[in-house]
Parts: sequence; structure tokens; C-alpha cells
Amino acid sequence: MIAFLFHLAGIVLTIFAGGFWTLFLSTLLIGIANGTVEAACNPLVATLYPDNKTTKLNHFHLWFPGGIFIGTLIVFLFEKMGIGWQIQVAIMLIPTVIYGYLFSKLDFPVTERVASGVSTAEMYKSVGTPLFIFMFICMFGTAITELFTGQWVGVLLNNVTDNAILILTITTGVMVVGRGLAEPIVHRFSPQGVLLISAVLAAVGIYMLSTVTGPMVYFAALIFGIGVCYFWPTMLGFVAENIPKSGALGLNLMGGAGMFAVSIYTLFMGGFYDRLIAEKLPDGASMDAYRTAAAGSAEAAKYAEAQLTAGPDVLRATAIIPVILIIAFAGLVFYMRNKKKPQLAGA
Repeated sequence: MIAFLFHLAGIVLTIFAGGFWTLFLSTLLIGIANGTVEAACNPLVATLYPDNKTTKLNHFHLWFPGGIFIGTLIVFLFEKMGIGWQIQVAIMLIPTVIYGYLFSKLDFPVTERVASGVSTAEMYKSVGTPLFIFMFICMFGTAITELFTGQWVGVLLNNVTDNAILILTITTGVMVVGRGLAEPIVHRFSPQGVLLISAVLAAVGIYMLSTVTGPMVYFAALIFGIGVCYFWPTMLGFVAENIPKSGALGLNLMGGAGMFAVSIYTLFMGGFYDRLIAEKLPDGASMDAYRTAAAGSAEAAKYAEAQLTAGPDVLRATAIIPVILIIAFAGLVFYMRNKKKPQLAGA
């Protein structure tokens, strides 16, 4: 209910935002709402499907890229029709009202950890284990690789292709299909094996996005989408299956770690991106003046040229993260050999 109310308020505030602070508040409300969805639903999925957690978390998280996929198509269509951004944002009120109504009719069970009689003290102890701390740190990298790149791809590649938003459409479309087909893949390779394969493909995909041009950009987006497809839900599934006593706290710490890492990295890379652009502009030039220059002017052309090199540079810098994850997950695969999954009492 908190998520519903905050999503509703955040969307309405966005539509009627009159400046920085109203937009800041609307974004904050939507962010809190997104977090409460994660906080409620990840433990719920693990509780409802105790013998198939990773697969079902992938199925649940299918609709995060699914929503973006549908949203990008709507935005693309509305842009072609000349419909304003306020109407585009207002479209989100429709699924918000629908999910608020659906959830209001349901009763939520206690979490698997509570139902199994695991104490709160044991839950807190579980999140202090070396394996959980390792996964917590790795979540920084997987979340940045997936979400930062996804959120920024339109900005970073806007001057590489005329339809940068379609790159996001391709990426999220692949993620929808991949997560829908997660069961045989997870069972064949194990969660840790899937994470290793994902890191390899994500590294290749980001590097390709930063180097190729023309139609190959869309192929690179396809590879990247396959790479990041399983990151978020499989990280959660691994923790739910292998550190089950961590309960809802463990899952929510993982989700929180991911979102926190993305926000900090975005701040850092936003400044890096601006510096890269500034280096390409004439000495003493005002960034804002070039950014807002009239289309067709010499200043606008110079700014577009600076963006053309700055975007791929940011992606190349980000590609280091999945390379580090390859090493980390290769170690995890080796560590988890011959280890049995712990079972909660009564599970």
C-alpha cells in the first residue's frame, strides 16, 4: 500500500513539477515506492516457492524490464505522434491503479524464515557470514553493470544512433525473454554458473556498445541484454537458496546495496561524463551555453561531437566492472563445488 500511494503521488508530482525541488521530491517518492516493492515481493516469492527460488525470482523480475520494454515502445510511438511528456508520464497511472487494486484484495503470508522458526538473531548473524558479505559486494558490480548502463544508454549513445531509445527496447526485450526461460538455464548451470556466464557476456556487450557503430550497435545491445538478463534476480536467488536464514533482511540488503551502488556510481560517472565533454569544448566555454545551443549552430555541432566521444568512453570505463565480476564469479563457482544447499527447518 505504501508503494501504491508513493507511486501515485510521485507520478502526479512529476506531471505537475514546477522546478527542481518538486521533481526531486517526485523522484524520491517513486524511488521509495520501488524499494518497498522489492522489500515486500522478493521475500514473498521466496516464501511461495521455497524449492524453486531462483527461477521464480527471475520470473517475478521479468516484469521490471518488461515494463521498460513496453514503456519505451509507448514513448517512441508518442514521440512520433508529437504527444507531450506529461501525457507520457501520466500513462504510468494506469498500471499503478491496477496493481493497487489487485494487491488490496490479497493477504500476505509470513516469510519463509519466520514460518521455519529461525530467530531474528540468527537472521542478523547470517548476513555477517563471509559468503553473504561477498555476494553483497558483488551486488554493487552487477547492479551498476545492469542499471547504470540501461539508464544511461540513451544519453551515452544518443549521437551514435538516431534511435538510442530502441537500444533500450532491445536490451529489455531480451531480458524479458531470458528471465521467462530461466528455469532450464538455472537448473543446468546453477545460479553461480549463470552469474559467471552473465558477467562474460555483459563485459563483451558493454565493450561492443562502446566501440561499434551503425546497425552493429543493436547487435551489441542484444549481447549486453543477454549478459545482464539474469544478474539481479539470480543474485537474490543465490542468497535465498544458499543463505536462507538471512530471510527478508538478506534479500533487502542485497537490493539496497544494488540501488545504492548505482546512485553513487551515477553521481561519479555523471561528473566524469561532463569533464570528458568539457575537454572537447574550447577553453573557457560554458557547458550550459553549448548544451542549450540552437540546433544547427556551430556550438550545437561541437557539443554533439564532444558527446560522440564522451559516451563510449564512459561505457569503456564501466566495462571494467563486469571484468572484475568474471574473476569473482569464477571463484564462486569453484567455492560452491560439492557444497549442499542448507535447508530451513520444515522447508
